[in-house]
Amino acid sequence: MSEPHALTELVLVRHGETDWNLRKCFQGQIDVPLNERGLAQARRLARQLHSEGLRFDAIVSSDLGRARQTAEPVCQALDLPLQHDPAWREQAFGVLEGQSVDTLRSTHPELHAQWQRHDPDYALPGGAESRRQFSERILAAAARLARQHGGGRVLVLTHGGALDMVWRAARGLPLHGPRACDIPNAGINRLRWGPDGPSLLSWAEDQHLRTLD
Repeated sequence: MSEPHALTELVLVRHGETDWNLRKCFQGQIDVPLNERGLAQARRLARQLHSEGLRFDAIVSSDLGRARQTAEPVCQALDLPLQHDPAWREQAFGVLEGQSVDTLRSTHPELHAQWQRHDPDYALPGGAESRRQFSERILAAAARLARQHGGGRVLVLTHGGALDMVWRAARGLPLHGPRACDIPNAGINRLRWGPDGPSLLSWAEDQHLRTLD
C-alpha cells in the first residue's frame, strides 16, 4: 500500500537513439522508431537495471514508439508490465516537427530566431505547446506518480525535453534559457519526489553504454 506523503524514487530514462537524433531533427510527438544503436542501448539499459536488483512498483512509458521500444527489454528483464501514459510525451513543436535545426535556420529564419529566445510562454504555430505548458504537463505527471506510489520506486521511459523540465524543477532553474544539463539516450536519472517536489540523487548515468560500439 502506498504512503501518499512519503518520498517516492523516480528513475527517469530518455529513450534510445533514433536516426532523427543523429540528424538533429525536432521529433516532438511524431512516432519515430529507434535505430540499431538505440535498440542496443535499450538492451544495455535492461541489463544494467536488472543487475542493480532494485524493486520497482511500476514501469511507465510515454506512448510514443521510441520510448515504448526502449521500455520493452526492460520490462522483460524486470518482469513487470508496461503502462503507457501520453502525459510523458515529448513537447509538441507544431510546424517544427520533422525539421532539422539546420533546415529551420535556412528556411524559417524568423521561427529559428524566436525559438532561440527560449521564451517559456511562446508557442510555435501548428498546435505547439509553450515551454511553460510542457513543464506543467510533465511535472504534474511526475507528481501524480509520486502520490500513487508514495514510498516506492517507479521507472519512467520518456524524452529529452521532459527530463530537462524535471532537471530545471529539481535545481530551481527558470524555464527561460537553453538546456544546461546532459541528457544521454538511455541514460539513467534518479530523483526523490515528495510534496515539495523533486530532489536529485544522480543524473545522466551512462556507464552501462560506454563500451557500446
